[in-house]
Amino acid sequence: MAYVAPKVKWRKQKTYRSDVIATAKATGCVLQFWNSLLVGDEITIISILVDDEYDYLINATYDTSNIEEWKNFRYNYRGLRLWSLTYEQELTTPLHITAGRGFTDCLRLLLQRGANVDLAPGGTTALHESCENCQPECTRLLLIHGANANAVSEEGLMPLHVCTSPESFECAKYLLQYGAAISGRSVEENDTPLHVAARNGLQDHTELYLRYGAAVDKQNDEGLTPLNAACSQPQEVQDLQRYFKVCQLLLEAGANVHSLDQDKHTPLHMACKNANPDIVDLLLANGACVNNMDYGGEAPMHNILKVVCYKVLHQPERIVRALLNYGSIRVWPGNLPMVLRHCSESPRTIEVLLNAYSHLKVTDTWAESVPAETFKEHKEFYESIFSLAMTPRSLQHLARCRLRNFLADRVHKIVPKLDLPTFIKNYLLLEFRGYIH
Repeated sequence: MAYVAPKVKWRKQKTYRSDVIATAKATGCVLQFWNSLLVGDEITIISILVDDEYDYLINATYDTSNIEEWKNFRYNYRGLRLWSLTYEQELTTPLHITAGRGFTDCLRLLLQRGANVDLAPGGTTALHESCENCQPECTRLLLIHGANANAVSEEGLMPLHVCTSPESFECAKYLLQYGAAISGRSVEENDTPLHVAARNGLQDHTELYLRYGAAVDKQNDEGLTPLNAACSQPQEVQDLQRYFKVCQLLLEAGANVHSLDQDKHTPLHMACKNANPDIVDLLLANGACVNNMDYGGEAPMHNILKVVCYKVLHQPERIVRALLNYGSIRVWPGNLPMVLRHCSESPRTIEVLLNAYSHLKVTDTWAESVPAETFKEHKEFYESIFSLAMTPRSLQHLARCRLRNFLADRVHKIVPKLDLPTFIKNYLLLEFRGYIH
């Protein structure tokens, strides 16, 4: 891969404000007002604000960091084994506190008394805060009172970019109703809201953004489209269906199944790396190329075999089987002992892979490649493999291989149409049996 210079991120020089209220040192009504904001005590807030002397508290900026605590750490930095610690002001406003905590009545009171809705002393607006913390009613209130739905934070994010969880769906709806840019880009990564929704596996958000006309194949600075972003995100077992549904929506909207990122990874490469069998099936059914190589010269088959030992619960055998049925390249026979060593915890993956070969040269190295504990747990299966040493495969298997070789990458298409009993068709499609013959 050609060298690409890292993107330089320019930051404003830090300036420290002296006109802020240090909450750690607040006393009297100022402290009472601050504590009331933290718990949403509307009555106390009203009682303080009726006094004109404290009216300034509505738009005051508060520093929530504790400089004395910082000094203690700073003086003892050698004990912490840190080179340095820089004091950072953590700035906020009453709107930020109430919007982020969902104190709707307090927020309404502050807005009605003229609080500046777009103040952002800490780099984000109250609208960012309410969306990030999934507070739809607060989001609606801020927008009604003129909050900028496209305000950009110090980190280059619009409010739609911080809607990153399923619970933020209502916030996203309100933002779009009040003019949020559906194609707004983040400053550092050049992400659209659809990239964010896809990366976080947010089905409802994805559907909403597509309905509002989000461009389905826009690329960010890494060359990722929303489909690439969804496929490339690491996924736990409980997340697999969420990401599958997002990919389904994107493909139905016309997403390009062949899109490449900067490293020439296709969505199929990424789905194999994250071992999502339903997405792999979906991509293959939509025309994904099973043997495309990335910059490192690796095909999707390489990606799945490298992660089998970490993704056993993801059913990696389904992916290997699907790839082979669509005509994937196979592992060089000399590397099969290494595959055994890395994938032995998934006997089904080993089974479907070995059944793609008409002949196997089983040696002592094969037996040495399987850990003793794994062999003991799956003894019957591995004995069926090792028993093939110096023995030809069965005639039935050889006939299967001959037909599969003839059909090549049409196996998945032709076999289901053959006028054969279902169990024979399943056998031709490398159905799992729990042994090698």
